[in-house]
Amino acid sequence: MDTVFDRSRSILIKTEIDGGEASVAIEDSGAGISPDDLKRIFGTFFTTKPQGMGMGLSICRSIIESHGGRLLVSPGHPYGTVFHFTLPVGKLG
Repeated sequence: MDTVFDRSRSILIKTEIDGGEASVAIEDSGAGISPDDLKRIFGTFFTTKPQGMGMGLSICRSIIESHGGRLLVSPGHPYGTVFHFTLPVGKLG
């Protein structure tokens, strides 16, 4: 969000447990991610940051999926980005 100067910068975190699944959504008011980048955002070594290594989101997705969850990204409205992940509740190991 370091490129946003014309509006307030905010991050909203929502959590929910529905049935056997915990859900977390993180929404920011940043510049957002281009549609082309949204298609590649979880790819290894893909980054939108000048100093980024492109490993963080790929690693996050691998960890979440290894625990039976999902990690998704979508555009925020009217701007920004929403990352959303789910994990099964009560499942260990």
